[in-house]
Amino acid sequence: MTFSLVARCKQTGMFGVAIASSSPAVAARCSYTRAGVGAVASQNVTDPALGPFALDLMQGGMNAAEAIAGVRDQGRFLEYRQVMAIDKAGNTAVHSGSHSLGIWTQAKGVDVVSGGNLLANKDVPMAIVAGFENTSGHIGDRLIAALRAGLAAGGEAGPVHSAGMQICDKLNWPAADLRCDWTDDCPIAAVAKAWDIYKPQMAAYIQRALDPREAPSYGVLGDEG
Repeated sequence: MTFSLVARCKQTGMFGVAIASSSPAVAARCSYTRAGVGAVASQNVTDPALGPFALDLMQGGMNAAEAIAGVRDQGRFLEYRQVMAIDKAGNTAVHSGSHSLGIWTQAKGVDVVSGGNLLANKDVPMAIVAGFENTSGHIGDRLIAALRAGLAAGGEAGPVHSAGMQICDKLNWPAADLRCDWTDDCPIAAVAKAWDIYKPQMAAYIQRALDPREAPSYGVLGDEG
């Protein structure tokens, strides 16, 4: 009931997760990034504890494959789980349990790994990887393009209702965390629209957190500069 990708921008060191599902609020349960460490997607009968656990293992010095092995060793009901990870070097790893739902598979590329379950066909993750690899620019643009490519390749077997994108940069909180938790229209389009609005303002929001004295105008009624 989900298709997603985790990725790294080699030039900037940013990490990102993008995800879509027929389930509500999928990004709130399944997306995890940590600056300087990596990104993880934990999906398919989701255990939200697995994302932070895998990031902890990578922060402790494990690469992506070792972290996923640690998840297999210590996680519960792993036959029902699908977990993908990318580390700070761009290494990727995937666990897809034997009880993953419907048509499920995964695909790897350069600085990206994708997986899904209850898919329309087995080509969806590879289309997602290609969408990321064949798009240039900001990692956020590439994540959106990848989700759209997966949807165009068939996406989920049924309609998707929620989607999200999380990006981390150099700070211990996400630089962007955009979600559409439910819609009867296209949630990927909704997240893409939010990204188009947020992207030009992202640096300003970061600056306001670091030092509001140097922040640009808020651009709202009553703001004098």
